[in-house]
Amino acid sequence: MTRIAVVDHGAGNLVSIAEGLQRAGAEAVVIETPGALAGADGIVLPGVGSAAAAFERLTDAGFGEPLGAAQVPLLGICVGLQLLFDGSDENSAPGLGLIAGRVQRLTGAPSLPHIGWNDIVVLRPDPLFQGIPSGEVFYFVHSYAPVPSSTETVVAVCDHGRPFVAAARSGRRVGVQFHPERSGTAGLRLLANFVAECEEAARAA
Repeated sequence: MTRIAVVDHGAGNLVSIAEGLQRAGAEAVVIETPGALAGADGIVLPGVGSAAAAFERLTDAGFGEPLGAAQVPLLGICVGLQLLFDGSDENSAPGLGLIAGRVQRLTGAPSLPHIGWNDIVVLRPDPLFQGIPSGEVFYFVHSYAPVPSSTETVVAVCDHGRPFVAAARSGRRVGVQFHPERSGTAGLRLLANFVAECEEAARAA
């Protein structure tokens, strides 16, 4: 069975994420130490709240270097996506530097935080969105979003006063700004797609 490690750094919808992965046929294991990454076929990095606080908890637990060195698929969710980038304008928070770019506050937004259901536009084919049509709605809660250095890393966008990045990928490192674990059938399909990507990577290894 595909083993997915869900990183517990003190902020994330861990139970809902683990349940979604398990419904997709994976063994979801919530982990608190980097050593528990061993043997995982994939990693989920969740996150809610402040990017600075999340990064501090993550690095204090020793996850920074192991996540950067991981060769398996890695999925960042919400603040977990933001942590994949070089840094954030939110309290000048650093990032893991796994995707080039910086997280910035949403400008031109009619309200902040951006909370609720919103539709996304998928810009390019990606395993994470297999069977999920452009225009599908997902659940968002955030005031910041990543601005990648290269448009080639942008997978999907959303609009809240202006377009912002809803999903980005660099190799096996991918992330979404929305919460798939709170996004109903479409969110479960996305988590199942991530499990399938992990299975494929494990077969190819």
